[in-house]
Amino acid sequence: MRLRHLSLRDFRSYSEAEVDLTEGVTTFVGLNGQGKTNLVEAAGYLASLGSHRVSNDAPLVRFGAERAFVRAAVVRDSRETVLELEIVPGRANRARVGRSAATRPRDILGTLRTVLFAPEDLALVKGDPGERRRFLDELLVARQPRWAGARSDYDKILKQRNALLRSAQPVLRKGSRGGTLTPEEAVSRETTLDTLVEWNTHLAAVGASLVYARLRLLRDLAPHVASSYDEVSAGRSEARLTYVSSLPEAVAHRIADGEVPEREELEKAFHQAFEEMRQREIDRGVTLVGPHRDDVTLTLGELPAKGYASHGESWSFALALRLAAFHLLRNDLKTDPVLVLDDVFAELDAGRRERLAAMVADAEQVLITAAVAEDVPDALSGRTYYVTKGSVSAEEADAAPLTESGTTSGSADATSDDGGADHD
Repeated sequence: MRLRHLSLRDFRSYSEAEVDLTEGVTTFVGLNGQGKTNLVEAAGYLASLGSHRVSNDAPLVRFGAERAFVRAAVVRDSRETVLELEIVPGRANRARVGRSAATRPRDILGTLRTVLFAPEDLALVKGDPGERRRFLDELLVARQPRWAGARSDYDKILKQRNALLRSAQPVLRKGSRGGTLTPEEAVSRETTLDTLVEWNTHLAAVGASLVYARLRLLRDLAPHVASSYDEVSAGRSEARLTYVSSLPEAVAHRIADGEVPEREELEKAFHQAFEEMRQREIDRGVTLVGPHRDDVTLTLGELPAKGYASHGESWSFALALRLAAFHLLRNDLKTDPVLVLDDVFAELDAGRRERLAAMVADAEQVLITAAVAEDVPDALSGRTYYVTKGSVSAEEADAAPLTESGTTSGSADATSDDGGADHD
């Protein structure tokens, strides 16, 4: 699997960009703020429908434009597929595969798969649980795109259940604490509790499926994490992953020990948890059980990486997670996903640079961004593009090439983050 061509229009700092890509290594060289990360961000967006830099689509559209277009030619098994996404902030995005009619964006998932490592990934080790949950879920979708629908369904059900808990909180709290209810309040309370039971059923079913899928994924991923960490750190410690569940203690302990309970057992545990947590959920007005409350503990030796790992160890662990994802997808797909290394080598010491380069040199396609070409190890030599003021050229030059309008492509927007600039 590889990208043969990437085309952007009004995406981030680019009014237009056309980039040919080949097998092997392609490096985009440019100083911070020139637009190199925007290119690999676009590729990642086509693969995952998300950005590794922002949580919403508005910054992806060039300042002054109404919408952005990202188009790519993807080659797999000698067959080429053209993907196109139209990004419209505040409205539903539109997608197209080949010459077919517009389709839902999530229907293109799986056509292109990427594994992207960036400086932001340090948050996988040092950040909040949400970072690690997102890593698992995005890998789950990359592995089996149908899980995008399950994630969406879970989020919708969770939102409705939380809204019910908040809106009915006064009457539920009053009734549960022995307060005297009027006849109208009593009817409202019973109706609310009946509705809550219905949402419990929906949330338990989808939540159990999602937790079950995460646990199976983690079981398959863990050996790759251990071996990748061992390689990138030169065997200095053992890296392990432990799933921390919000389900009742007995089930949570088994999960922490590496067991993967069947989906039906997990669903029963959800209902047990809803009963046990009912009063706390009523008091707080939020759902306290489910995959949105879970975490993954990253351990080096006997100590949690968060709070104990050095800066270098944290980088190694973050790298190990992404490399493990790459190897897992390689095994599943029987072909390599596109590997993206966004401004990674500047953050690593010489030893880790060389070890990382040796580990990825055989990937079918690697896209690298770097401030200076010297940051990239010799083992990853290949095609180089130079990025200056939102313009991409195969030759290093001070002047950016001109567009058909006679202006420098993207140059007016290369420094404005609000207008979609690159801030590598």
